[in-house]
Amino acid sequence: MHLDFGFFRQLIASRMATIVSDRSGNVALTVAICIIPMILAVGAGLDYTRAYNVQSRMQSDLDAALVAAIKEIDEYDEDEIVAKIKEWFDAQSEKQNATYDLTEITVDKTGHTIWASASGTVPTTLMTLANIKTVPVGVVSAIEGPATSYLNVYIVLDKSPSMLLAATTEGQEMLRADKNIGCEFACHDPKDPVKKNKTGAVLAPTYYNYIKGLGVKLRTDVALDAVEEVLDMIDQADEDHSRIKIGLYTLGETVSEVLTPTTSTSAARKKLSDDSSGLTSATSMTSTRFDTALKALRNEIGQAGKGTSASDPLKLVLLLTDGVQSSRGWVLDGVNWECTETYKGECIRRKFGPYWGRVTPINPDWCGYLKKKEATVAVLYTEYLSIPLDWGYNGTLADSMKNSKWASTWGGTLHNGVSGDTTRHDYIPIALQDCASSSDLFISAASEDEITAGLSTLFNQYLTSVRLTQ
Repeated sequence: MHLDFGFFRQLIASRMATIVSDRSGNVALTVAICIIPMILAVGAGLDYTRAYNVQSRMQSDLDAALVAAIKEIDEYDEDEIVAKIKEWFDAQSEKQNATYDLTEITVDKTGHTIWASASGTVPTTLMTLANIKTVPVGVVSAIEGPATSYLNVYIVLDKSPSMLLAATTEGQEMLRADKNIGCEFACHDPKDPVKKNKTGAVLAPTYYNYIKGLGVKLRTDVALDAVEEVLDMIDQADEDHSRIKIGLYTLGETVSEVLTPTTSTSAARKKLSDDSSGLTSATSMTSTRFDTALKALRNEIGQAGKGTSASDPLKLVLLLTDGVQSSRGWVLDGVNWECTETYKGECIRRKFGPYWGRVTPINPDWCGYLKKKEATVAVLYTEYLSIPLDWGYNGTLADSMKNSKWASTWGGTLHNGVSGDTTRHDYIPIALQDCASSSDLFISAASEDEITAGLSTLFNQYLTSVRLTQ
């Protein structure tokens, strides 16, 4: 509905003249005296509401212009960025039929920040009765991005036995078919000796060596490829290696620091290729305890800063995991070995073990240990491929959430609308997405290529994010 404020002004002026000219009594004079400030008060309310709405649109337009500009800050010089901001701002204001202008723009390429202000006037309606014809409005906006801020990146790799699962379905099938292996997981323990062949000769000192000789990549191997991609990106984003530090950590029963945050990507690469570092498939941990590990990681990382100096860096956690709270002992200890289902002569299901309910998805509340320290959490879920021929899998992750101890032992709460009949396997990505700081910082990857590209995609997503600071 459109209100004709000019018509109202004429009508009010006419009524006031009639009242003032009325000599029939003191009431007319009293009303005339009182009604003027009343009309001005109402008019001020209407006009300042209009001014507030225009100011809100102006703020939105200026923010949008700066968001667009900050993403181009590495491609243009200061004058070109100023011209771009004016172009984007004018385009937005034209859509609103607005009458306001940019008054000042400051671009700081070194600090990767842009500051700008805009001002204008809004014509009044009823307030013209008091000879107030316009209301001034103004806004200020500032924006910065992490792409050239000081930044610590903490790459955390899940080192549970399940990360020794062959990375692809083809690899799993190869290991299961191989008479010297016989399971998709490289039998969980890389130190187990490989069976001797018929002549009594040892084929390899450990399953790990044997699998490595077959050329089968395990989840951990692919995870390290993903880390290499991130290191390449850091080399490009910080060519003189002065702003971005990289730290490497393994996650199992707790978190272990493999590499203290450093600007040297070459030092990080050396750790990735060294079996003694604990990062490679040569070793694994017996369990994944997110409840204790993420609490320990919080202490390693500390409080995140603003990114304005090396002593006050932004902090990004890149967590690569299959998202399962698990322990080898929970599956094996006290288990009833009576087989209840077989397939081609192999047992694929046993009677329920006493600790199987503890094997569950991560409780995303534990990621709050990091978020409360203002760290940004990005999660790459290396999809836990279903293995229906494994009795341990069938008794744990293939079972339902309601049959788990996710709530009673780990304090988890199911999403509204999610059935308790949902398998624990299918709930993993739901829990991990809640762990991430935002939905766009979560990626689920199944194939080798997806896992390799996933971590760098998350890193790039973070680098291109921006924050309005004023």
